[in-house]
Amino acid sequence: QVQVVESGGGLVQAGGSLRLSCIASGRTFDAYTMGWFRQAPGKEREGVSCITWNGVITHYADSVKGRFTISRDNAKNTLYLQMNSLKPEDTAMYYCAADVNYYSGGYYCTGGNYWGQGTQVTVSS
Repeated sequence: QVQVVESGGGLVQAGGSLRLSCIASGRTFDAYTMGWFRQAPGKEREGVSCITWNGVITHYADSVKGRFTISRDNAKNTLYLQMNSLKPEDTAMYYCAADVNYYSGGYYCTGGNYWGQGTQVTVSS
């Protein structure tokens, strides 16, 4: 069992930056592929980025590629998402998930067995 808690969301102007953090409990954090997902009002949840257990392989949605960076510190049981050049369309609730499928059925960053409560990111124009 893994519990994850996100933090770092907030209100920022377009062009600004935020860094999200996700702290996981349990001793098996470094066994899991981890991911960040987001859901805007009226839209489906989408996979933003995911990272393999050792941090070597990452994937980004096209909409955030070049602006967001995912990373992890297994010694601290923590996952990060550095978000730069934020746009109003990045406004959403952001969720951290553990035990994500890096690639499955033709899609990257899907599934996830352990989810946090989310942290709100709002980007004003």
